[in-house]
Amino acid sequence: MILKTLTILRHAKSGWDAPVERDFDRPINARGRRGAELIGQYLKRQSLPVERIVASPAVRVTETLDIFQPAAGIADLEPHWDRRIYLASAATLMDVIRDTGGDADHVLIVGHNPGLEDLILMLVSESGGDALRAEVEEKLPTCAMARLELDIDDWHALDAGAARFTLFIRPRDLDPALSPAID
Repeated sequence: MILKTLTILRHAKSGWDAPVERDFDRPINARGRRGAELIGQYLKRQSLPVERIVASPAVRVTETLDIFQPAAGIADLEPHWDRRIYLASAATLMDVIRDTGGDADHVLIVGHNPGLEDLILMLVSESGGDALRAEVEEKLPTCAMARLELDIDDWHALDAGAARFTLFIRPRDLDPALSPAID
């Protein structure tokens, strides 16, 4: 029996040309806004539950959620902002999830690469990931969403190799116009 699901969302495409002093303050761009909306709508259409959101407080993540949450029908869910997620390693992200999962069965973590990609590859063993894991090994593009199932009853039990892939979706899968030459 599956007891927990972890949804992993990378922030939407950001604007490298934005005049900001810190990377932390970089906003999303028009393509990113469209991607966040499409992925949010997809989550809602698929009726995928989310009970808790834990997210990086970086501007590109907050802006992604400002669009994603209403589109997903979860606008009333207040994210738990955790600065550890910004530039985090997979090991740090596992600690964040263990610490913030609480009693929620369905947790959404929103953050950055390479940490999120490494987290997925750490959680899904090479034998349990099949084609979806191979796609993530190639690249976890901006605003891509992965959903993992875990046979654990408490987030504190989260460990490497404990997850199975159930979903991997990218904005370009929903709108080919969002297929980038470079993502």
